[in-house]
Amino acid sequence: MATTVKVSSRYQIAVPKVARRLLGIKKGDRLLVEVREGMLILIPEPKDYVTHLAGLHHQVWDGIDTDEYLRREREAWTDS
Repeated sequence: MATTVKVSSRYQIAVPKVARRLLGIKKGDRLLVEVREGMLILIPEPKDYVTHLAGLHHQVWDGIDTDEYLRREREAWTDS
């Protein structure tokens, strides 16, 4: 989906209806603004960051015994 918006004299833009509908953006919602590789990215701010980030990068721990990993890390702290 590509559409255009016009920047107002106050540097404001309106989020197009189709984007609001697809992302579930409502009046009063906050958007995170990020500039990445010459692009402006608008991301709906999560209502609850804990829930939003839960399980992030869980695949990093696939096949690893986390209890054993923590034990080795703690031993390394006491050895130094």
